[in-house]
Amino acid sequence: MRIVGLMSGTSLDGVDAALVDVEGSGTEDVRITVVHALTLPYAEERRTAIHDAIVAGTAEALCGLHGDLGEWLAEAALAVCAEAEVDVATVDAVGSHGQTVWHRPPAEGKRGATLQLGDAATIAERTGRPVVSDFRTRDVAAGGQGAPLVPWTDQLLFSVPDRARALQNLGGIGNVTRVPPRGSAEPVWAFDTGPANSLIDAAVEIATEGRHRYDKDGRLAARGTVDEALLADLLRHPYFAAEPPKSTGREEFGRPFVERLVAAVHPEGDGDWMDLIATLTELTARTVADAYARWVVPRGVDEVVLTGGGARNPVLAGRIRALLHPLPVVDGAALGVDPDAKEAVAFAVLAWAHLRGIPANLPSATGAAGPRVLGSLTPGA
Repeated sequence: MRIVGLMSGTSLDGVDAALVDVEGSGTEDVRITVVHALTLPYAEERRTAIHDAIVAGTAEALCGLHGDLGEWLAEAALAVCAEAEVDVATVDAVGSHGQTVWHRPPAEGKRGATLQLGDAATIAERTGRPVVSDFRTRDVAAGGQGAPLVPWTDQLLFSVPDRARALQNLGGIGNVTRVPPRGSAEPVWAFDTGPANSLIDAAVEIATEGRHRYDKDGRLAARGTVDEALLADLLRHPYFAAEPPKSTGREEFGRPFVERLVAAVHPEGDGDWMDLIATLTELTARTVADAYARWVVPRGVDEVVLTGGGARNPVLAGRIRALLHPLPVVDGAALGVDPDAKEAVAFAVLAWAHLRGIPANLPSATGAAGPRVLGSLTPGA
């Protein structure tokens, strides 16, 4: 099957698209080839529309965004085919994660809920291809977190026979998958570690009055000094000590979090922004390291692989390497797939699993009642 995978993540930087050839009839003989991948960046007005809907969207705003995201996702699907010089008519399906606008994990005996926007009917109409979408809701309905979902593909595609890997993604939110050696009977272990870039990005945007959206090469963090007292207070957030399975998002660790933090710490606006950015960068590194010490290292791990936008921040990546020493921490290129395309590839493979009738959630990671076939199918032309 030839499938386009689409992903719009918590960093709100654009749509990642991957054109993937998937060979095989089941999990025992599956092989993938990434034909082409790209990121279609969001213009500022698109990014603002998504952000505003997440923070305080009305029903009208969410409705409009749902349709608009469908158009933008379809643009990315068509663009990746065009750049690869592949006729979209030869594509068997599109697997679209869409854009998470709200995610409420299960808590205190109450089921969770999750909402991803990006109208699948619009993608099907614009491309003419069948669309598999809405992957998270079936796991949530089965009592799971609905996240993270990539661990199933992490195990399928990136396990190796001689070592256990921890695949650490640093997007807006950080998540880790501990993949046991290939052929092992051990379960996959995965959860969200907490904020990765979401708080750093928000602080940079506020500090620069929107001129910059992220800390390029960690330059701002490098100019600041970590506020150890503030860091200690932030590390007391209950999420970090909560037992997996667990998941989180911008609802908890987004711009409103940073705005409340600024109002409490620097009510007169007289604080040093570089120090705050340095402190939030250290928060991400410490929470990743703490999560490993509590739940990953005790299970045994031989190698850590960093992917996502945060892996390109040398200050953040350097601190994670230092805190995890002597564990080897390697670049995502070690996986043999463009690290920037990894999650788009994952949703292409999840769409393949849906079409094959293969359950693709991992109850050991999400806490669902059992394996489930994920996603909903919208027919093409």
